[in-house]
Amino acid sequence: MSNRTDRGGLSRRGFLKGAGVAAATTALLDRSVEALAQENKESRSVVGPGAVAITLKVNGQHKDFQIEPSATLAEVLRVHADMTGTKIVCDRGSCSACTVWIDGKTVCSCMTLAMDARGREIKTIEGLAQGEHLHPVQEQFIEHDAMQCGFCTPGMIMSCANLLERNKQPTLDDVKQACSGNLCRCGTYPRVFEATLAAAKQMKGGNGNA
Repeated sequence: MSNRTDRGGLSRRGFLKGAGVAAATTALLDRSVEALAQENKESRSVVGPGAVAITLKVNGQHKDFQIEPSATLAEVLRVHADMTGTKIVCDRGSCSACTVWIDGKTVCSCMTLAMDARGREIKTIEGLAQGEHLHPVQEQFIEHDAMQCGFCTPGMIMSCANLLERNKQPTLDDVKQACSGNLCRCGTYPRVFEATLAAAKQMKGGNGNA
């Protein structure tokens, strides 16, 4: 039987060669995927479903916990560490009441697995003050009565204080942007803005402790 076809067509030999190359390529890819999966499996330890031991660095101190791998950082802080300053309100990352700092950046702790916070610097509202001396943002929140029910207050303070860590001379728009994700059902935003700007002036004048 001839291996040739009409001009422009595909010969039997060409078809078989092409099919062989495709099959070999697929086999190589399959082996590569299997090898990668095996490598990932060997390099990542499997934890759970029961409680596991972890260590977190919270406000400069190492704390040991026995937690389920699915536990959020907010849960661990409130339930296991008894640090109830961090509030859980929406529990889905939309209100920012649970805001803490991780490596100097604000995060919603209700959306962060505690397991993912290992080896990182965690700061909560309890660690913002220096001993008996409140952070300037905390002082000015009191001075300007920038709180009502208090559920949003810790997260709001953490967001505003973080802004002043990054920007010593914020504008009103900077403050609005910094706490744009923090929801206040009582509507104390104007006083929050005033308090944060006043704290910036206090820190600039050398009276702050941040």
